[in-house]
Amino acid sequence: MSSATYVSRRASAGISFARGRNTVRIEKKSLGSISQIVIVSLITLVFGLIYAAEGTKATSFDYEISAVESEISDLNARRDDLAVEKARLTSVATAKNSTVAASMPDATVTGYAQD
Repeated sequence: MSSATYVSRRASAGISFARGRNTVRIEKKSLGSISQIVIVSLITLVFGLIYAAEGTKATSFDYEISAVESEISDLNARRDDLAVEKARLTSVATAKNSTVAASMPDATVTGYAQD
């Protein structure tokens, strides 16, 4: 046999033996399609949970704002009631001390209408 026709199995495989080189071909591992679907769905689930958590935070802030606004409106109504009460008491005191009221006779009930 001539050297031109002889090809060793090692040379045909494309693997050369040299210093610092492995003789084993390493194939890269990749994820399968099911693993990729699971990972994408988990990432989507995590982002969905984050979105829902942020939404509930905003809702809780809305409830707090609503409670504060309700308290403000209650206090405004109380302030208005107190202003009316102050005006009533002031007018009663002014009427008692006026000369016109002092010259008027006291009111008495004379009777009720009969059917």
